[in-house]
Amino acid sequence: MSHEGRLLRAGVLAVVGLGLITPIAIGLWQTGRAALGILPALGRNVASLDSWHELVALPGFATSLRLTLVTGLGSTLLSVLLATGFCAAVHARMTSASGARMLTPFLAIPHAAMAVGLAFVMAPSGWIARMMAPVAGWDRPPDFATVNDGWGLALTFGLMVKEVPFLLLVILSALSQIPVARQMAAGRALGYGRGIVWIKIIMPQVWPLIRLPVWVVLAYALSVVDMAIILGPSNPPTLAVAVTRWFTDADPTMILPASAGAILQAMIVGLAVALLLIAEKVGKRLGRWWIRRGGRGLSAEPGLWAASAVVMAMMAVGLLAMLSLVVWSLAWRWSFPQVLPESWSLKPWTNAQGGWMRALSTTLLLAGATAGLSLALAIAWLEGEDRARRSRAPWAEALIYLPLLIPQIGFLYGLNVGFLQIGLSGGITAVIWAQVLFVFPYVMIALSDPWRALDPRMIHAAAALGSGRGRRLWAVKLPVLIRPILTATAIGVAVSVAQYLPTLFMGAGRVATLTTEAVTLSSGSDRRVTGVYATLQAGLPFAAYLAALLIPAILHRNRRALSGASAT
Repeated sequence: MSHEGRLLRAGVLAVVGLGLITPIAIGLWQTGRAALGILPALGRNVASLDSWHELVALPGFATSLRLTLVTGLGSTLLSVLLATGFCAAVHARMTSASGARMLTPFLAIPHAAMAVGLAFVMAPSGWIARMMAPVAGWDRPPDFATVNDGWGLALTFGLMVKEVPFLLLVILSALSQIPVARQMAAGRALGYGRGIVWIKIIMPQVWPLIRLPVWVVLAYALSVVDMAIILGPSNPPTLAVAVTRWFTDADPTMILPASAGAILQAMIVGLAVALLLIAEKVGKRLGRWWIRRGGRGLSAEPGLWAASAVVMAMMAVGLLAMLSLVVWSLAWRWSFPQVLPESWSLKPWTNAQGGWMRALSTTLLLAGATAGLSLALAIAWLEGEDRARRSRAPWAEALIYLPLLIPQIGFLYGLNVGFLQIGLSGGITAVIWAQVLFVFPYVMIALSDPWRALDPRMIHAAAALGSGRGRRLWAVKLPVLIRPILTATAIGVAVSVAQYLPTLFMGAGRVATLTTEAVTLSSGSDRRVTGVYATLQAGLPFAAYLAALLIPAILHRNRRALSGASAT
C-alpha cells in the first residue's frame, strides 16, 4: 500500500466524515435537544418531556401516526412482493440491461412529478374517470375521493409506482450474480413448480443482495413528504407532513413538539428496520423447516402471474401519469368528460421570465453543483481504494447508506440551526451542501461496481509503459468508464432535482426550484401551470439520462468504425 494511496484515502474519508456525516450528527443533536425542550432562543434551557406531551396532545397525532405506518409499511411490503413475483415470472426473458432500459422512465422521473401526474390521472376529474364516463354514465366528476383519501390508498399506490421499478432493477441486478437457470432446471427436475423453486432456492440467495435497498425504500416510504402532500390525506396528514407543517408554523413554540415528532419519525424507521431484521430471522427458521419438510403439491404460479399483471397495470398508469403532465401543460379548454382537450395552447409556457425560468435556472445550478461535487468525491474515494490496494470496509458501506436510512425530517431542522450559527442558512451554498448529503450516496453506489469491474490488465499495461498514477486515471480509467461515470452523473442530477425538504429547510423558503414550486402549485386549481413545472421537473432527469446514453456513443463512433474496418 503506497503512502500516496493512504493519504488520498484518508483525505477522502475526512471529507466524507466532516462534510457529510458530521452535519447529520449535528442535525440529530440539535433536533434531539429541542425534542427534550432545550431551545435557548425561546428561553427554554431545562430538559424535560413536555415536548413529547405536547406532541401526543396535538389534534390528529394518532391518525397521522397510523397513516404513516399503514402507507409506509404497506407500500414497501406490497412492492417487494410484486417485484419478486414479477421477476419470478419473467426473469428468463429479461436481463438486467433490458430491464434498466425499460425501467429508466420510472427511475428518472422525480417523486413529486410522478405524484402530480398520478393526481391528474386518478382524480375524480382525471383521465381514468374520463375514460370510464361513457360506460358509467357520468356527465360530471364522481363524488368520491380517489386522491387525498383518508385511508392513504392513493399515497400507497403512488409510492408503489415508484418503488416497484427500483426494486425490479435491484432484483434483476442481484439475479445476474446467481446461476438462476441452472438452479431452476435442477429444481424443476426434482418435480417442484417454478414458483416454489423461486421461493425455496432463488429468493434466499437474492435477499442478502437486496436487503440494503429494501431498507432505503422502507425509510423513504415511512418519511416521504412531497408525495404525501400531493397524494396523501391533508387533514390530518402523515406524520412527516405534519412535522414539516409544525416546523414552519408561525408560532415558534411549535418547534418543540415538531422536534419530538422528527425524532419519533427517525425512531419509527429504526424500529421498522429492526422489525424487518427480526422477520428475516423468523423467515429463515420457517424456511429451513419448510425445505426439510419437502412437498411438491403447492403451486405458486397463479400468484406469480397475478403479480405480473398488477405490475404491468401499475406501469401503464405510471406512463399515463407521465403523459398527462405534458397534456395538461398544453391544454387550454378541457371540460369533463372529454378524454382529450378541446383546445390547445402554449400560453402556460409563455410566462417564463416571471415563472418557471427562474426556478429552472436554480434547479440546473443545484443539480450541476451537487452532481459534480458528488462525482468528484466518488472518483477520489474509489481511486484512493485502488492506490491503497484496499477494498471497501463494512463501516465504509454504512457511511454511504447512512444518509439514505435516516429520515430527512429527523435532522434537517437541526442542521438548519447549525448552518444558522455559522451564517450559511438561507442561501444556495447551504442547499448545495444539504443536497450533496443525499446525492453522493446514489452516485457512489452507481459508480462502485463498474469501477471495480474494470479490467486491471489495462492499468498494468499503462504502468508498464511508464504512465504514472495520475496519467493512468485520466488517460485510461476515466475514458474507459465514461458511460458509467455519465450514468452516475445522471442519477445524481435526478436525485438533486427531486430534493424537496433539503431545499425547503436550508433555503429558508427563499430558494425556489421546480420541485418546491410543483409541490406548492399541486394544491392550487390551475392544472396547466402545475403541469408546466412538473413537466420541466421530469424533463431534466430524462435529458441527463439521454446525454449519458448519447455522449459515449458519439465519442466512441470512430472506435466502432475502426473495429469494423479492421474486421473486413
